[in-house]
Amino acid sequence: MKLSKAGLMHLMVVYLGWGSTYLAIRLAVREGAGFPPFTLAFVRVTIAGILLLGWNLVSRNRVKITRNEAAVLAALGLLMWTGGNGLVTWAETKIHSSMAALVVAILPVWISLIDMVIDRRLPHWKLALSIVIGIGGVAVLSWPDISSSSHQLGPMIGLLLAPLTWAAGTVWYIRRTPSLNVTVVSGWQHLFGAVGFLIVMLIRQEPMPDPTPTAWAALFYLTIVGSILAFTSYMRILTLLPTQITLTYAYVNPVVAVILGYIVLSEPITIWTISGAVLVLLGVAGVFNNREEITSGTVSKSE
Repeated sequence: MKLSKAGLMHLMVVYLGWGSTYLAIRLAVREGAGFPPFTLAFVRVTIAGILLLGWNLVSRNRVKITRNEAAVLAALGLLMWTGGNGLVTWAETKIHSSMAALVVAILPVWISLIDMVIDRRLPHWKLALSIVIGIGGVAVLSWPDISSSSHQLGPMIGLLLAPLTWAAGTVWYIRRTPSLNVTVVSGWQHLFGAVGFLIVMLIRQEPMPDPTPTAWAALFYLTIVGSILAFTSYMRILTLLPTQITLTYAYVNPVVAVILGYIVLSEPITIWTISGAVLVLLGVAGVFNNREEITSGTVSKSE
């Protein structure tokens, strides 16, 4: 099967871009950094959405969307940004960036489960075993933090739910891809996600931000690299590459995040981290190896 060269280039952007954003989020929301989590996410996606749609206005691409397109893009923005990214950002106020990346790596398992529910299929026993192994890996990763402090339970649950909402948005996008320029799709998703973040900010009554210079730099990096470049590349590869190739970023992102977390913030790499990571990646590998189970209900393009 011949793969799109453009798709592979965008995949590399996702590999490196998103792998490094876990560290950037942690630098912006850790204690003393000055950014409340949902405020950080709101500012990030608002700026990115405005820049993306502004660029398309200058380029004279269609930016105005129909009611049906708005409904799809609003759902995608709320699922992928407010739900997926928002929960990760909130969790990283308490959880190391490397741990967050490793737990979120379970994303392909959620996508497989969602596809099976939509298509009303029962999994092959090998796929079911892979799913159990992946979830077991998450349990191993999270056990030391949960057992040492009850305050870690909420963030860990958030990290488990974050890839679930992101997976739901991914499956929805693949099955109902709007006929719009991908940067327009990305821009509107960011802005609809911003509405969701604003609501959460108001409900939580987050204080005004007082960011450190490092937190400001992290916000800039998250906006340009994480949102405008990597997220737009992600939306492109969903239609340029087969799903099982696209989701290989679930292998690479945690590796990048663990290395950066260790180098920059001296985040610990323990036997629990290694054991849990191995189980999660084995589970993800099992899902990928059962390719037919993943893709039978999901339309993907490789031309």
